[in-house]
This record gives sequence, C-alpha cells and structure tokens, in this order.
Amino acid sequence: MQIAIYGRSTNDNTSEYIQQLFHKLNEYKTEILIYEPFHNFLKQKLNLVGNIKTFAAYTHLHGKVDVMLSLGGDGTFLETLAFVRDSGIPVLGINTGRLGFLANVAKTEINAAIEALIAKKFTTEKRSLLSVSGPEALFGVINYGLNELTVHKKDSSSMMTIHTYINGDYLNSYFADGLIIATPTGSTAYSLSCGGPLVMPGSENFVLTPIAPHNLNVRPLVISDNNIITLEVEGRSPNYLVTLDSRSEIIESNIRLTIKKADFYANLIKLENQSFFTTMRNKLLWGLDKRN
Repeated sequence: MQIAIYGRSTNDNTSEYIQQLFHKLNEYKTEILIYEPFHNFLKQKLNLVGNIKTFAAYTHLHGKVDVMLSLGGDGTFLETLAFVRDSGIPVLGINTGRLGFLANVAKTEINAAIEALIAKKFTTEKRSLLSVSGPEALFGVINYGLNELTVHKKDSSSMMTIHTYINGDYLNSYFADGLIIATPTGSTAYSLSCGGPLVMPGSENFVLTPIAPHNLNVRPLVISDNNIITLEVEGRSPNYLVTLDSRSEIIESNIRLTIKKADFYANLIKLENQSFFTTMRNKLLWGLDKRN
C-alpha cells in the first residue's frame, strides 16, 4: 500500500504517537510519501525508518497513492485537500490538534487505524464541495472548499451589504459583518459558531448564515446545493475579505461572486464504529450532565 502524509511543522506532530505511526507503517512495509517541508522538519525530530519518499505537488500523488493521512486538526485536513483535489484519493485525519470533526482519529488510536487501513476495513464517505468563480484568478485552480466560503469586512467597523441571488432571483440584501455559505461538512465549523444549523453529510444542501446581521429577524437559510448563488458586495470600505476554507483573498467592492456545487467530491475514510452522530455527541458534549 502507498500512503501519503501531510502535516504542519509543529511540535504537536513530533510526539511519541507520531513516531509510533511510522514504526507501524514500516512494520507493514508500506511505501510512504511525506510532504517535503514536513519531511524536512520530521527528520530532525524523529527516527524515520522504512521506504520513504517525498512529494511537493498534486501531480506527485495523482494515480500513485492509495490513501492520504492528515496529521493535525481540521485546518490541516482542509489544507490536505489542496493536494488531493479531484484525484479521488481517500483521506483519513489523525487528530494531533484540538477539536477535530474531520480529523477524528485520536492519537491513541493510531495503531488500530493503520491496521484497519492495511486490512481495508474501512469505507469512504463522499463529501460535497463548493466552488467559487469571480475575478480572474481568484483562488487559482484550487477554487473549491470542503467547509465554506465566507465574505466579511476587512478593516472597517462599518457593516457591509451583501446582495444575494439564487439562480438569478433576488433573495435578500444582508446588512451584516459578513455571510457564510457552508456545505453540510462546514455546518459544524464557522457557520455553527454564528448560529447556523447542523446538517448531515450527504443531505445535498448549502447553508447561508449571516455574521452578526443588523436585522435580528434574519436567520440562517438552508437551500438545495443544485442552486447557484450569486453575491454582490458593497459598503463604505473599498476592499473586503473572501475566504475559502483555510485560504483568503482580498476583493474590491462591487465584485460579483458565483458559488455552486463543485463537480467532484472529497472521499473521507470512515473506520468501523465511526459515525456522524458519534462525532457530534463526542465533540459537542451532547448529553454531558455533571449530575450523572
């Protein structure tokens, strides 16, 4: 089996558990490809053994890798998808960070997770992405996101107005600090913190969640993801910030953005005994009561 590994150069990724990961992969004589800057960092901290190569770009992985491992938190997981793109390579997130909705394999479960991968005791879950088009070269070829697209103010205390259209039909002008357009996967992220609903993966929806709207009766809206959303931004500031998962760009006022469902999916690995509901209960502490 050929396994690629992506991670950030942080101390969280140099623990005994990560060393254990490489020993386990070597035990199964796995061919390992490590993101080159991450490999340069790790070889100074850990004892890397086995058949190890490096990669630096999407083209180094496409058609050459069976599984991608993301070492870190959810932010690292989102960065990993920039290398996977539309290749269909399934991704498993090992959580060396904090909350971890996407990176939901605990450090203490690494051995069991690798054994499951080698034995092919896992399924893949297709997660929809959204794509954005607008000014030329906005986000380049990686103009898609697994979690959300957000438009928000950049450097002014004044609110912005976001004129929003669905399939060309006028929906609303959001007078707010910003607007989030989230996928079902992204419903557990920024959208949730702004009062948006939780949406099950596979429900084929977008969630439109305003950020601190001026009108308190404006609430998040769930629509089918076969709709095309158009945004026109205006306000006192000449520039605004648009983010796509972990990436950001500055746009000028009066720019038109078009958001739609991407034409490919991300494949997330789901091990045995893992489910969306289990993750929700564990990460959001549902049912936790000190009286029990």
